[in-house]
Amino acid sequence: MSSDITLFVNPTAGRGRGAGAAQPAASALRAAGFSVRTVIGEDAADALVRARAAVSRGTGALVAVGGDGLVNLALQAVAGTRTPLGVVAVGTGNDFARSLGLPVREPAAAGTLVAEALKGSMIRDIDLGRIGDHWFGTVLASGFDSRVNDRGNRMRLPLGRFKYDLAIVAELAAFKPVPFRLTLDDDSVREIAATLVAVGNGTSYGGGMRICADADMSDGLFDVTVVGDCSRTTLLRVFPRVYKGTHLTHPVVSVFRAARVELAADDITGYADGEPVGPLPLVAECVPGAVRVLTG
Repeated sequence: MSSDITLFVNPTAGRGRGAGAAQPAASALRAAGFSVRTVIGEDAADALVRARAAVSRGTGALVAVGGDGLVNLALQAVAGTRTPLGVVAVGTGNDFARSLGLPVREPAAAGTLVAEALKGSMIRDIDLGRIGDHWFGTVLASGFDSRVNDRGNRMRLPLGRFKYDLAIVAELAAFKPVPFRLTLDDDSVREIAATLVAVGNGTSYGGGMRICADADMSDGLFDVTVVGDCSRTTLLRVFPRVYKGTHLTHPVVSVFRAARVELAADDITGYADGEPVGPLPLVAECVPGAVRVLTG
């Protein structure tokens, strides 16, 4: 393995934490004897070109310094290759790191873990989701949660997560269950009215909301969490339970497991790793061992 390591940095992640996190992560790697190069793109497309170039040159690892959006971008560069992915999670949500038990908002600790993992070849092969040629690591969201994302992304103020809290309130006021068509591995079709459908490779989204709490990133299957037709009152009762994963036992919640999931619904955008991937219908496939991740 090459000792030339690439830091893939989003300087604006976590309200500027990304820029500050690169230095302690780089210091930990250099102290362990690695040579460190930094990649910062002018925009997402340019950053991905640069990351893919680093992988093509044979970098020993691509280390994403940022949030889930940057990790998602890094996955597009390393998925299906032998180049391992390191994560220094300093964004707002950090759900990819949470799902793997990696340090969150501790850049020095994360950098040290990456260095030790490289030295000791502590590399874990994990599954990824794929929609067409786009990879994702955590959750494909659709329904109420994706509409909250839509609304939050349209809002210029306030900044940070508070605007998504406001978006939740606004969407609740207009809330109606959505008719979904859900097709799983056995080609069985379920026509359901649902509040949301979440296709989980990882356990959480939204900064620790354990929507697919029992998902295993190494079993070759998605956990598909369906929150069915329910009232606003029921939704408000169930929603807080998502942070501990206890919502899965509520009668309005169903969980299916499948390697291939087709979702169809009108006027719904799918979000994977918090990033928009397009309107439904979408087909997601779980690809076993699609990426190598540096873990402790």
